[in-house]
Amino acid sequence: MGSAIILECRDIAFERDDEPLFEGVSFSVSPGDILQVTGANGSGKTTLMRLLATVLTASAGDIHWRGKSVSRRLPAYRADMLYLGHQPGIKSGLTPRENLQWLVSLSGAATGIDAALAEVGLADYADVPCHTLSAGQLRRVALARLLTGGASLWLLDEPLTAIDRDGIDTVQTLMARHVAGGGAIVVTTHQDLALTGVRRLEMARYAA
Repeated sequence: MGSAIILECRDIAFERDDEPLFEGVSFSVSPGDILQVTGANGSGKTTLMRLLATVLTASAGDIHWRGKSVSRRLPAYRADMLYLGHQPGIKSGLTPRENLQWLVSLSGAATGIDAALAEVGLADYADVPCHTLSAGQLRRVALARLLTGGASLWLLDEPLTAIDRDGIDTVQTLMARHVAGGGAIVVTTHQDLALTGVRRLEMARYAA
């Protein structure tokens, strides 16, 4: 674990339809950290990830990035964070290469699209329309995004869903390389990770 905290949650709470889902969620993440968020379905794992991704807003508490509230540094935080949700976020009418080119153009941090597709096993499908790909291949297109930008914080919500054993190994290799290089990861998954130094955050502790 690195010494400098890059992400910190302070007493985060969230309400859904005026009913509290969780409260008092507090943790910090430093360079080199992997934090696995665990809990039963409906415990708020995905909601917490969407809060961290600034897709939702907490009903209480605050999220800090590099020592300052995310609300005060939103553009900089979003530029240094990459969120992969349950859905791959891929345009079905485009090819994998075209999808990555489009996504990279939004972030402005473009490197190695072809190399990224090769690493996730899609070199032979780079120019095939995404609507012809399987769910697992679409997930691999989304995972290739991790290799085409320079975000230091990865927020991965069930990244091992819909991929085979080789795909799972690839994801964990990417995760290990990212934290070895000083990045940090918050991840939800029901599967055990074959990675060292994984910390766990159990959402049942914060049930409202």
